[in-house]
Formats: sequence, structure tokens, C-alpha cells
Amino acid sequence: MTLQQLKYVVAVADCQNITEASHRVFISQPSLTAAIRELENEMGVTIFSRSNKGVTVTNEGNEFLSYARQILEQAAMLEDRFKGGNGGSSIFSVSCQHYSFAVNAFVEVIKKFGGSEYDFTLRETQTHEIIEDVAHLKSEIGVLYTSRRNKDVILKLIKKNNLQFEVLFTTPLHVFISTKNPLASKSEISISDLASFPYLTYEQGDFNSFYFSEEPLTEIDFDCPKNIKVRDRATLFNLLIGLDGYTICSGIISHELNGKEIISRPLAVNDRMTVGIITRKGVVLSRYAEFYIASLKNLSFS
Repeated sequence: MTLQQLKYVVAVADCQNITEASHRVFISQPSLTAAIRELENEMGVTIFSRSNKGVTVTNEGNEFLSYARQILEQAAMLEDRFKGGNGGSSIFSVSCQHYSFAVNAFVEVIKKFGGSEYDFTLRETQTHEIIEDVAHLKSEIGVLYTSRRNKDVILKLIKKNNLQFEVLFTTPLHVFISTKNPLASKSEISISDLASFPYLTYEQGDFNSFYFSEEPLTEIDFDCPKNIKVRDRATLFNLLIGLDGYTICSGIISHELNGKEIISRPLAVNDRMTVGIITRKGVVLSRYAEFYIASLKNLSFS
């Protein structure tokens, strides 16, 4: 088994396509396929299930990949330490809910370590997938929230996957609206104020229950007859502006990244949400992950 073979399987797992992965690691498709089969035979595992539609990672392949990613990260750290910080292309991944401050911290990592060659990934994705990504070391860091409603389920799932949760901040609930929304002049918004406006939420796929909702209040908590689910932050913000929609969140937004057309107002409820980071227990974090966490903690959440 070689580090190069581990890089190959990680590339295939990330791309989920042999042809795309071969381009990424600069090797022919037949050579890549042969290298992976040789590794599978040597280790006695089936990492990928192959079909006409492509490749998917098997259950034992997921476990193998979690160790492979950790080995590759540790090898990169060794090279950086003993080659004067020039150990090849930097690799770092974060999975998070749709938070502009998580993007801000990611930008700081690239400014600090990007250099002339790097391979960084920022996944704004579904709640359950964030936990899966960190559990399988597809990402070193996850960023998500807990509340009184989902805390027991989320923390139980984090513990089950051998992860740990570190609190960043706790905040009252806020509403994101556009500056053109009729509610923009209010200093505080009540639940009843929202009744005639569309509620924009992030779709959670197969785990579309309120426990995995990115919003601390869902349509079952109050009367909201107009509901729209989206997958990305840009779409949500466009609909906030175009349809006078709203979403319920932490209230923390980067006007530098998202412009000044979106504003936040406190929501007149007693609920609060706690945003934190998740990491894999027993894993030594890379310098990129450590700097990312430090950057998150240095941001102003007031």
C-alpha cells in the first residue's frame, strides 16, 4: 500500500467518477482502475461498488476512506514540517450549514496558507451530510447549530459517530429579510407579522425532519401557509429580495460577501440557537483546521 494509492481512492470517492478522478490525479483511467483494484486485493476490502452509472463507496469503503484521509493529512503535515512548509499541494475541507461567517473564516485560511498550490473545499450542505462528512474525514471541520428542539438528537448522533461538539456562540433567533420588505422598518418582528410572507428554508433531502432543519423554527411551530425550500444560499437570498420572503436564523451576516440588501431583525420569541463546530475525536487537526477554528472564534458575533 502506498500514499499514492490512497490519494487515488480519495480522488475517486470525491469525484464518484473514474474519468474525472483520473484527470484530477493526472493518471490514465486504466492505470487508476488497476491501482485501486491492486489496493483492494492487497487489503482484502471492496472500496467501491462499480456499475454502468459510475462508482459508489461501499460501507467498508467508507471506513477505509476515513483512515486513508487521516493518513494523507498526517503525511502532508510531516512534509510541511520537515520541508520548510513546502510539502506539496495543501488539502483542507469544511462542511457547514449556510453561514456567511463560516465562509469568511474559510477565506482567511486561503489568505494565510493558499500560496501557489492548494486544494481546498467548502461544502454548504445538509445537516446530516455535515455529520457524515466529518465522521468519514471527508471534512476536518463541520459547522452546525443546536437548539432546545434538536439538541438531544443532534448531540446523540454526534456522539454515535465518534465526534465532538464545541460551542462557538449562542444567540437569540433572528429573521433575515430584504431592505425592501415591509417589515424592514420594525426593530423587532413577531411571529404574527410573518403570516403573509413566504418562509424560505433549506431542503434536507432524505432527512427532512425538524431535527435536521437548518432553521430553529419550522412550519409545524407556527402558522406559515407559504413555504419554499431551496438548496443554496444565493437562491434563498434572491427569493428574500424578489418575493419579500424571510428565513429564521442566527442573524449574523457578512455584508461584505452578501451585499447590503439583506438585513436581520430580532424575532420576538424566547428560543435561542447555539452554533458550534464538530470534529472527529482522536484526530490531530491540520494547521489549516486549527487556523480555521481560530478565525471563527476571532469573528465578531455581536
